[in-house]
Amino acid sequence: MKILIVAAFLLIPLPVAAQDNTFNLAVPPALAETGFVAYLLPRFSLKTGLRVMLDGTPDLALGDNGTPVFKGPTQLWHLTDSSQPAAQRFRDWLLSDIGKRTIESFSVDGKAPFSADVTEAAVVVQAPLPGDALRGKDLSLDLCGNCHVISAENRMNAIGSTPSFMLMRGFSDWRDRFDTFYKRRPHGPFTYVKGVTPTIPASPSTRTITMDRKDVEAIT
Repeated sequence: MKILIVAAFLLIPLPVAAQDNTFNLAVPPALAETGFVAYLLPRFSLKTGLRVMLDGTPDLALGDNGTPVFKGPTQLWHLTDSSQPAAQRFRDWLLSDIGKRTIESFSVDGKAPFSADVTEAAVVVQAPLPGDALRGKDLSLDLCGNCHVISAENRMNAIGSTPSFMLMRGFSDWRDRFDTFYKRRPHGPFTYVKGVTPTIPASPSTRTITMDRKDVEAIT
């Protein structure tokens, strides 16, 4: 009789134990596009043995509400509260020393666009940038969109190894990067800004980009 009782007990499924090792996380598309979450989650799972799912009903979400957990490229990111134990472990890991080091070890083009310093900085009101933003978007999609992700409209057509505009906007020197992009590799040999750069000889193998300073201001 004892053997039968033990055997019957072993046949009872244990769904709760499996659920305790998994949770669902909601990630906004703009954050997912940076590649940061894809870098972060496997390292969390390797360290803790917990699995993070990005589909299904979320147990917690990254966004504007909850506990601040990291900053960048353009905002302070928060993590909503959850009663799910594995989800709570994720929050605690992000705020731990090893989590902070992992956050700041993510780099693009030699720079770390995300920071574990979640201190709210004083808001500095800046003068609006010159240039027509709507025209700048059209120019960016036309002239830059073969390589860079500009917006959701060309996210499937760009080169994956090239940083997106949103990611570069998070760099501390973003303004100088955009204002002088025509001088920077690899743009120089095929970019002509009227009145600024030397004339570029036509090349049958390379598309020459021709613009003026107002076009550069619009893109910035």
